[in-house]
Amino acid sequence: MSGILAGKRILITGVLMESSIAFHTAKLAQEQGAEIILTAFPRPTLTERIAKKLPKPTKVIELDVTNEEHLSRLPDLVREELGSLDGVVHSIGFAPQDALGGNFLNTPFESVSTAMHVSAFSLKSLTTACLPLMQEGGSVVGLTFDAQYAWPQYDWMGPAKAALEATSRYLARDLGKQNIRCNLISAGPIGSMAAKSIPGFSELADVWNHRSPLEWDLSDPEPAGRGVVALLSDWFPKTTGEIVHVDGGLHAIGA
Repeated sequence: MSGILAGKRILITGVLMESSIAFHTAKLAQEQGAEIILTAFPRPTLTERIAKKLPKPTKVIELDVTNEEHLSRLPDLVREELGSLDGVVHSIGFAPQDALGGNFLNTPFESVSTAMHVSAFSLKSLTTACLPLMQEGGSVVGLTFDAQYAWPQYDWMGPAKAALEATSRYLARDLGKQNIRCNLISAGPIGSMAAKSIPGFSELADVWNHRSPLEWDLSDPEPAGRGVVALLSDWFPKTTGEIVHVDGGLHAIGA
């Protein structure tokens, strides 16, 4: 099969709904010739149902990125299915409700700790779990929401994304000698399940209606998925530690 991911084997996290960037990444990856495997938590059956809408059948593995047992068994489960990996997609983020929606000053550390563990540290733990499968090098791509700014309602997910962005740079530093690249796509807002969990999300997303140079469509995750697939491919062989904005250009506009 031809395509920019022909012959690649890719692990993709975060396929929860058809409206998710991860789903569109998985669909595009298959269309571009990749073999994929999905991970899911806390409801693998939900991901299995959504996976039926992909062009080709794919295996779903249960993976809680905060569970050391799940992480340690991951290489064997993936090896059974694909043999090895050329790419990993990190599309994982979570913050408890009291860490979002204008409660920044009152959020307890326990909730901040959960947000940091799931949303930032997991990029390191997932990547290192997959290292035994990436002996020939490869590409790790994560998803962020521009952490240069303080966004309305986003609260502790903002510092968590800042930690994710820093983690990606340090992974790029330490894994380059193994020919593993680590980059992020900074996507504009998408009306996904993750977005709907943020109180006041519409207020945040409305910024794109006024400041984005390119028209931004909240209901279209495909541009971000295309960005992920491009970074997974061999078309960016010497790009690592980078954050590529797929946000209609809003990051470049001051007011």
